Amino acid sequence: MILHKKEFGKPLELESFKGRINPDFHQLDFINKISNFDRILQETPRKIIFSGRNRVSVVSFPLPDGKSLDIAIKEFFPRGWNRLKTIFSPSKAQKAWRGGVTLMEKNIPTPVSVAYLEKRKTFLVEESCYLTVLVEGVEEIRQLFRQYSPEKLSALICALARHLSRCHEEGILHRDLSDGNILVKKDAKEEHVFFLIDTNRIRLKKRLHLSRRIKNLTRLGVPRAFQKFFLEEYAGSNRLKKWVWFWYRISKQAYTGHINLKKRLHLGRKTEGKEPV
Repeated sequence: MILHKKEFGKPLELESFKGRINPDFHQLDFINKISNFDRILQETPRKIIFSGRNRVSVVSFPLPDGKSLDIAIKEFFPRGWNRLKTIFSPSKAQKAWRGGVTLMEKNIPTPVSVAYLEKRKTFLVEESCYLTVLVEGVEEIRQLFRQYSPEKLSALICALARHLSRCHEEGILHRDLSDGNILVKKDAKEEHVFFLIDTNRIRLKKRLHLSRRIKNLTRLGVPRAFQKFFLEEYAGSNRLKKWVWFWYRISKQAYTGHINLKKRLHLGRKTEGKEPV
């Protein structure tokens, strides 16, 4: 659960969307640019990064100084039960906003939250969007897991383990802590900086038990040869408790089995009804 003593940002009401906006972007010029958000989504030239259940695109907004600001827009399209839930629960865009704000409050890197917007009809969310500043020069960590030499991989995994340990110490639980939701870049000191995305899956907990923390790490594709090292760096000890290693391996195998089953079922649905070749 994400708890806030006071809702961050300022109310924002456009033609068909309502939501909140980061005070740093609560400027007349910027609000005028997004005033007809439907038009931006339908007509403005943009780069589509991902399109599936959700859609992520990048739109460039001109600034008064002649420069431009790239804004990432994540669109959510609730269907079925997920749409019905919006009668009594926040939209995914609002959850993403709260998750992003929570990370910002904890000084954990994430793309800067700009705004979230919802379009409702008879209390149901038809569409919602979460806007962030695009982070330049980042890569998904999955690419580095595949490309790095053992020496570089060791440094990356060490930094990642310590970063995630700090997140858990702060009570941050990312319920989809997978390779695609961690972006990486190097700072001026050549140190790795990690950015958590897909923030609608962020939850803030008062306390995270070790068993839940370890299970939370199992979606990451840390190479098998480095998994023990990863856990040792996470725990801050080179004497890993046997039950921790056992629980990690069992949880990882269970997750892998679940994913493989979903893939087989998905392939089965795709081929159902087709004549044999």
